[in-house]
Amino acid sequence: MPQLDTSTWFITILSMTVTLFIMFQLKISKYSYPWNPEPKPTTSMKQLSPWEKKWTKIYSPLSLPQL
Repeated sequence: MPQLDTSTWFITILSMTVTLFIMFQLKISKYSYPWNPEPKPTTSMKQLSPWEKKWTKIYSPLSLPQL
């Protein structure tokens, strides 16, 4: 049974890591980010729904009269 040659593993793993790092850096550098981000105002228009105009009651089955 031949012995596994591991002499090239270090350079292979090192070059793969460097290549992945460079690829991710290039991928991330394509995006443009704002220099000074500011939060957007979150004011929303209040719209009245038909069920908000009148009082409604929800009847649970346990509160109904027994027949």
